[in-house]
Amino acid sequence: MTLSVILPAHNEAGYIGPCLAALLASECPPMQVIVVANGCTDNTGDVARGFARQARDLGHTLSVIETPVGGKLNALTMGDGAATGDIRVYLDADVIVSPKVIAQIATALATPMPRYASGAPKVARAQSAVTRAYARFWQTLPFITHGTPGFGLFAMNAPGRARWGDWPDIISDDTFARLNFAPGERVRVSGSYEWPMVEGFANLVRVRRRQNQGVHEIGAKFPALLAHDDTPGVGLSGAVKRAVRDPVGFGVYAAVSLAVKTPLFRSKNRWARGR
Repeated sequence: MTLSVILPAHNEAGYIGPCLAALLASECPPMQVIVVANGCTDNTGDVARGFARQARDLGHTLSVIETPVGGKLNALTMGDGAATGDIRVYLDADVIVSPKVIAQIATALATPMPRYASGAPKVARAQSAVTRAYARFWQTLPFITHGTPGFGLFAMNAPGRARWGDWPDIISDDTFARLNFAPGERVRVSGSYEWPMVEGFANLVRVRRRQNQGVHEIGAKFPALLAHDDTPGVGLSGAVKRAVRDPVGFGVYAAVSLAVKTPLFRSKNRWARGR
């Protein structure tokens, strides 16, 4: 099976270099890497093109599509239009993959049955004490420890990708992709990837609110997909155990959860990532 990796990137000049360096260091079959620089006002495209020779020397190909139109979902559709691989990997431009995760995903998807796959997410160490506390607690939730969340990195084989055409204009592409597959069709491999969490309380609230809006939007536009949501709840006893184990992390997480329900820290940009 052939492998295409699609990286949508909006003003990611400061992040995409380490992302591509880690990707090209993967212990995997030849990849077609497609960077879609969308609506950029920085030199994201130039930074990405700087890795083309390294990719070629390693047996991969790397191309850059530049479009003045911003929006991640449009970028994903453009990337799919250029992709030729049987397996599609969708990677955020600020994610650092471990050497084995892409190969493990490719192996998991080498089947004629529709399948979705991702790796084991790890939150990069944050600069902000608030974000470190929030992330510490958040990483103990069942959705992270036992599920196949796919934020920042997810993939599917050709029969799986055939379940829809162009990407819809929605907030949460990773949730949409994951819920297009039943729990038994989703595979979590052991290989890890590092995902950065936004810094500071206000940014955590903005991003958490956007995430909630994204889930609600999918429920409104694609209600049938919710039948595939197997996210387990924490329950009262689970919350109490976690609070006792990490009272600071619990306090920060609870404060963010409460602040999401208030008018504070609202953003007019539905795509705001908090940076």
